Amino acid sequence: MSRSGEPTPEQQQSEVTSLYSYYVLALLSIVYVFNFIDRQIMAVLIDPIKAEFGVSDTAMGFLSGFAFVFFYTLVGIPIARWADRGSRRFIIAVAIAMWSLMTAASGLARSFAQLAVIRVLVGVGEAGATPPSHSLLSDYFPLNKRATALAIYSWGVYIGAALAFPIGGYLVAHYGWRTAFYAVGLPGVALSLLVWFTVRELPRGRAETGAANVEHASLGEVVRFLLSRRSFMLIVLGSSLQSLSGFGVITWGAPFLSRVHAMGWTEIGVTMGWIIGIAGCTGVFLGGKLADRLGRRDTAWYMRLPALESFLCIPFVTGFALLADTRLAVLSFIPFYFLGAAYVGPMHAMVQSLVRVRMRATASAILLFVVNMIGAGLGPLAIGLLNDYVFGPIYGEMAIRYSIFVIGLVGGLASILFWQASKSLSADLANRDVD
Repeated sequence: MSRSGEPTPEQQQSEVTSLYSYYVLALLSIVYVFNFIDRQIMAVLIDPIKAEFGVSDTAMGFLSGFAFVFFYTLVGIPIARWADRGSRRFIIAVAIAMWSLMTAASGLARSFAQLAVIRVLVGVGEAGATPPSHSLLSDYFPLNKRATALAIYSWGVYIGAALAFPIGGYLVAHYGWRTAFYAVGLPGVALSLLVWFTVRELPRGRAETGAANVEHASLGEVVRFLLSRRSFMLIVLGSSLQSLSGFGVITWGAPFLSRVHAMGWTEIGVTMGWIIGIAGCTGVFLGGKLADRLGRRDTAWYMRLPALESFLCIPFVTGFALLADTRLAVLSFIPFYFLGAAYVGPMHAMVQSLVRVRMRATASAILLFVVNMIGAGLGPLAIGLLNDYVFGPIYGEMAIRYSIFVIGLVGGLASILFWQASKSLSADLANRDVD
């Protein structure tokens, strides 16, 4: 490995086997699982933390949303700039160690302010994982396999959230919310060592079928390039609305089932866990697989499919929020989450494929900056605000039902933006390396 973190000429000539490529994909997917366990554990702990520190739903929406997301997105772009020039493996390993230690430290907080500061540091650590991983995996897998590979990587979101709910539900019921943070944080330190010692850096553009522009680009050049790609802009905006709906509903899903349907925390953890794990993983995998299959015939399908899937979410989020029967409400959540996950693989694959190879980590960070600020930041906060100031004065504890309904509907608007993106996608892909 050279001093800059790039492979030496000898390493660039070595072959990477298909089996090893899938090993790296599996390992980085596990990293993403831990990333989301440490992030999503907050969804189960909202009410216990609220009760101990005596704060409002708005404050908890801030803690689980903007307190985490603001610095996550703020530092994500400079870390991605580093990843487009240096060792992506090193950045990922350090990031895992940092967020894992900070998650464990969350259990030591003695005030709401202390917990907010520590969660900010968790976000700083987690910002260093996904953009370098997207860039690295795009050098392991070519375009016609990229949506599937990045969909598998994105399983981390759903497996991590699926594990966070039952683990968090059990731990908070039997040991308290502080122990939950200790238990999910510390194992990540060992994982960071595994990444450092077993993952290989690859030359940029290795998986491209033709000649690729591998020149370094300044941040200004990357931003101008992205702004000139209509399909990129529409994908980012559509993904932001879809994310706002998804993060809002999943973050407040556990309190919703507790307040509206009087479910216990263990029952909520098991129920939400298996749905998120099975429906999420199945949706994201089939969404990526089908997009790769249809995309071989016409690349526009990489965005047509997310458009159709976002539109079909609307009746199911309506059922989840408004149906009085607990069983029917939970059953409605299954197709909502399945369809809401299907856009993830095509989204990441197209963002990585629309930009030049030395722009990939930065493009991923810019995507995540916008998507997370609007989705992971505003989504949970918006439901908290609606609970406290719009529906709360009218419906009391039942306010969360109507807040989730309103935010869930916003995701349906993403279908319009994804469909518009499909119209310019082929031309933007063809002109990627054209000056």
